[in-house]
Amino acid sequence: MGRNVLEVMQERGFVEWCSAPQELGHLFETETVTGYIGFDPTGDSLHVGHLVPIMGLAWLQRLGHRPIAIAGAGTGLIGDPSGKSRERNLLTLETVERNLVGVRRQLEAFLDFDCGSTSAKIINNYDWLGKIGLLDFLRDVGKHFTVNYMLSREYVRSRIEDPEKSISYTEFGYMLLQAYDFYHLRMEENCRLQMGGNDQQGNIIAGIDLIRKKSGRDAYGVTYPLLLSASGTKFGKTEDGAVWLAPEKTSPYAFYQFWINTDDRDVSKLLRLFTFLPLEEIVAVETEHARRPEVRESQRILAWEVTKTVHGEAAAREARRASEILFGGQFAPEELTMEMLRVLEREVPCSDVEKLSVPVTDVLAECGACSSKGEAKRLVRGGGVLLNGDRISDENALVDAAHVLHGGYLFFRLGKRRFHMVRVRDNGRE
Repeated sequence: MGRNVLEVMQERGFVEWCSAPQELGHLFETETVTGYIGFDPTGDSLHVGHLVPIMGLAWLQRLGHRPIAIAGAGTGLIGDPSGKSRERNLLTLETVERNLVGVRRQLEAFLDFDCGSTSAKIINNYDWLGKIGLLDFLRDVGKHFTVNYMLSREYVRSRIEDPEKSISYTEFGYMLLQAYDFYHLRMEENCRLQMGGNDQQGNIIAGIDLIRKKSGRDAYGVTYPLLLSASGTKFGKTEDGAVWLAPEKTSPYAFYQFWINTDDRDVSKLLRLFTFLPLEEIVAVETEHARRPEVRESQRILAWEVTKTVHGEAAAREARRASEILFGGQFAPEELTMEMLRVLEREVPCSDVEKLSVPVTDVLAECGACSSKGEAKRLVRGGGVLLNGDRISDENALVDAAHVLHGGYLFFRLGKRRFHMVRVRDNGRE
């Protein structure tokens, strides 16, 4: 069967807890194992905080086993209370189903859905949860769990002990729904493994127990560590909020830049978790990084690999070059293609001017790139103004139609790190 999945995941830092490591390791070495992870579609996009479980499924498949992603429209209607301090807002079925579309598309970047016996599968748990009657659920599932058992879960206990937070019967019962998911998949898909974040350990154990009590069959669980940055903050959170996988919510450039900004103390860990690079190659990257950390080659490789996987090679190439233009500053005018200008337009200040054939200092003041013509003149005299990559040396130089790029754009660099794009409404071109 090839390499033991559990060993590979342990080497790369995925495993926080495993219900029966020796048994599961043997199973990986002797059989094709089906494993699943649930994704509640409470939003229309996944974010980088979901990448650890997604990569777990991807490694499962790459090493010869079968991944299932539960796109949980059923449980998504309730919302998982694990790790949450307050009651979630309930979503409508229409909203959840709309969110599922984005989740499916993003998972397809990591998983192969047409490769024979190990093809990935996306299943909607509303297909079975939506058919269960309340009385049947209480008789067939609820009777296997004591209230004492459910109260022992940390997230339940913490919310009961704080009267301002509390927990509704709806969220209290979420554990049973997830346990039933695992039972259903064990019976219908021969799925013997559930994986998830470490806050899912209690729910996974509940599923293992339900499978054992109702069918006598084996089942296993693996959880991933809670990922914190070296500064102690939750991974994937920035001052602007979550870093999304959907390009409409976080542009490929901003996504690439998130990884470029990785702390030196975190980059080795993230290379192991979020890329498919062999460990020996990662060790070589680490050695070179230790020799010349100021080059930040580890961060560049990390950003390239993750952006390429999530957004595709073409978008990753554009994001990488946009980052080099904005942070390296050196580029040729011909590099400012229509596609690159569209990328840059989303990332730098952009404004409109009415007409051209005016001094460059007038353009800079009118568009707001400089606070006044005087500031613009000082920048030009100091050699700090580049238009479309070419340095402007004459403060009286005219900007005319010959300078206008595709679609009516001018691209200014002011000093080392300031950029401004200008859209010319009347650019003098037919």
